[in-house]
Parts: sequence; structure tokens; C-alpha cells
Amino acid sequence: MASKALKLGPALKEIRIHLCQKSKESLGTREFIQKHYVPIKKSNPKFPILVRECNGVEPKIFARYEFGKESSVSVNNLNAEKVLEVVKELAKGPTK
Repeated sequence: MASKALKLGPALKEIRIHLCQKSKESLGTREFIQKHYVPIKKSNPKFPILVRECNGVEPKIFARYEFGKESSVSVNNLNAEKVLEVVKELAKGPTK
């Protein structure tokens, strides 16, 4: 699985995943959590990955970096592999 080798940090301080438990727009995000959360967490055991579920919320991935900088990307209607790509891009660091 591609997510096994994903290392998070050092500039990245936290990942937050917002999703709806039922909506079709969040389906890929739910599949991402089922397929990739455990391998990513095993590769980064002390890294905070927060999953926040709320009915009707737009699925988004938030990344918090050094010095309080934060980025977010909508993952509305993306499949699990595309959500993984978003996480990998966010892990590279903040956009300038």
C-alpha cells in the first residue's frame, strides 16, 4: 500500500480530516480512513491525525504547519486514492 511509506513532518504539525458520516460527497474520505489511516499512523505513531465527523459537513483535509500556518483542501467527491494524494501534497509543506 502506497501510504505505508508516507512520513509526516517536520514542518507539518497536524492533519485534520473533516467529513460527514453519511454523505456521498464524503464517501472517498471515509474509504481513505478505512484503507490508509492505520498504515499512515503506524509510520507516524506520535503524529496527530484528527478525524472529525459532523452531519452535512463538506469533506476537507486541514494541515497545520510551523508558526501557526494552516492550509485546507476540499476533498468533496474525491476517491480514496485522490484523498491520499492530497495528504501527500499537504505533507510536503505549506504553499508559498
